[in-house]
Amino acid sequence: MRLPILIFLASLFTTQLSGQVYFSKNQVLEDLATLKTTLEEAHPNLFAYTTKYDFEALYHELKNQIHGDSVSLLRTTGVFQQLSAIVNNGHTYVDFPIQPYVRYLQEGGTLFPLEITFEDGKAYVRKDWSPNAAIQPGDEVVSINGRFMDEITAEIYPYISAERPYFKLAKIEFYSFPRYYWQVFGKQDSYRVRIKNRAGVRTVVLQSIDANADFESKRTEIYQSERQLKYFDQVAYLNPGAFSGNEPEFQSFIDSVFVDIKQQKSRHLIIDLRNNTGGNDSFSDYMVSYFADKPFRWCSDFEIRSSKLLKELTRKYNDTTTTYNKEILSKRDGEVYAPALKLYQPQPAQKRYKGKIYVLVNRLSISQSTVTAAQIKDYGWGMIVGEETGEYPSLYASVLQYPLPNTSIVVTISKGRITRVSGSRREEGLIPDILIRDHLLDENDEILDELLKMIGQEE
Repeated sequence: MRLPILIFLASLFTTQLSGQVYFSKNQVLEDLATLKTTLEEAHPNLFAYTTKYDFEALYHELKNQIHGDSVSLLRTTGVFQQLSAIVNNGHTYVDFPIQPYVRYLQEGGTLFPLEITFEDGKAYVRKDWSPNAAIQPGDEVVSINGRFMDEITAEIYPYISAERPYFKLAKIEFYSFPRYYWQVFGKQDSYRVRIKNRAGVRTVVLQSIDANADFESKRTEIYQSERQLKYFDQVAYLNPGAFSGNEPEFQSFIDSVFVDIKQQKSRHLIIDLRNNTGGNDSFSDYMVSYFADKPFRWCSDFEIRSSKLLKELTRKYNDTTTTYNKEILSKRDGEVYAPALKLYQPQPAQKRYKGKIYVLVNRLSISQSTVTAAQIKDYGWGMIVGEETGEYPSLYASVLQYPLPNTSIVVTISKGRITRVSGSRREEGLIPDILIRDHLLDENDEILDELLKMIGQEE
């Protein structure tokens, strides 16, 4: 389970891209047809969150929008994003147009200067990259250039794959509002921004900012990738980072973490899965094995849909001698089956952590991080603290990725369905046991601070 993101775009700035990329109308139409076919053939339930009528209608609408002898990579990507996004599945998507965006940066492109966060139907300033001191983080953004924020987000939604608006807004926060605003509305020199705060409502004119020097070079991504262990008196705090990368290194880190926690005799352990992009269950299960008190699984049910595309990718990129991949290759195209889920064994009793566990989540706990938090909750091994996740803990995921033949634009499609340990398939995020709002997604850590205060009152 992976969710590609814009990772350290500044590292791409040194890449000198050769000229603008364009495709012929026929190339785009052929790839659009291929995208439609592979979505229909590979996804386990394409119409779980949309209708066949809406899917077909959008396909024909997009076909009719392709005009002229050449179509830009930016425009082409947007078309493919929309067809995958109508599926309303967070793990079935065409990613943000990174290459055109990097070219835009290299050519001195500009952006809207405010990063936005969305809470309770309102938009707030999270970061202000403009030199205008009249705007402060936490101010409400009512409108931009005369358009209310709900109108603006409604035009961005068709490019974002997610099961519901709550998750779409979280993804806008995750990838950054200025980037999406540029993709959908294009370059603008200035912005009339209607701002609301305690002093009242007023209109501020903001100039665009240099996308490279004044935005990408100064900001940091919201996602948390750095693994960390620290202590607050008798409370151990663990951020395992994403459940991906070098697995032996991850396991070595987790081994050292629980040796240290045992030596410190910590009575409470906080596991932070906020702003976490997820990854693979083999990583998360290894962490869970250090406090599990019985054999366990990462989910109650896991189904895969076999397809021609999945078999082709398996033969090309995977070890076809493994039991898992042999089973994929043995199934009929279109067959949905359940691979055997082995019980994962807990660590020996003397190694296990036996104190109280809290798991922090927020709307940006994505993919395997949500599944893992639900797993810990469903087995009764910890309390969930924070806010409802944007991701569902029972979800269509376990992705395959492939490039479209003419344009080489990469498509990600869910090939499987995952059901949380409890067996519930309710269409909602993971609901915390203790609800605490992560306001503005900024450096003020309301969730951790409030939890530490609560733990202190229990001592």
